[in-house]
Amino acid sequence: MQARSFIATAAILMFIGVAAGAFGAHGLKQMLSADMLAIWQTAVTYQMVHGLGMLALGIMLQQQDNALLRKAAWAMLAGIIIFSGSLYALALTGIRILGAITPIGGVAFLAGWTMLAWAAIRR
Repeated sequence: MQARSFIATAAILMFIGVAAGAFGAHGLKQMLSADMLAIWQTAVTYQMVHGLGMLALGIMLQQQDNALLRKAAWAMLAGIIIFSGSLYALALTGIRILGAITPIGGVAFLAGWTMLAWAAIRR
């Protein structure tokens, strides 16, 4: 994926994160328990933070095409899909087994930040 594609993807993910946050605060407030709303909010928070991370990586990739930065951006995208996606699904369905895959997304987030740190150190 090109740097600008990561930037565009990050912007779309952040747009979705804002919309999901508003939907959770207003649309789901009467439908979900406080515990499920907290899970929803965690998904939104991690999506927004890592969307910003992807945005930064996309900007960095415009400056210097670096395989490690590219892998870090992919890891953050995977993390958003797996971590936040599983939490959104858990909050909406109440199916607790979905929480079992959430840590896989967390590991992807950790890998992304580690690769970013390593790329910065190596530079």
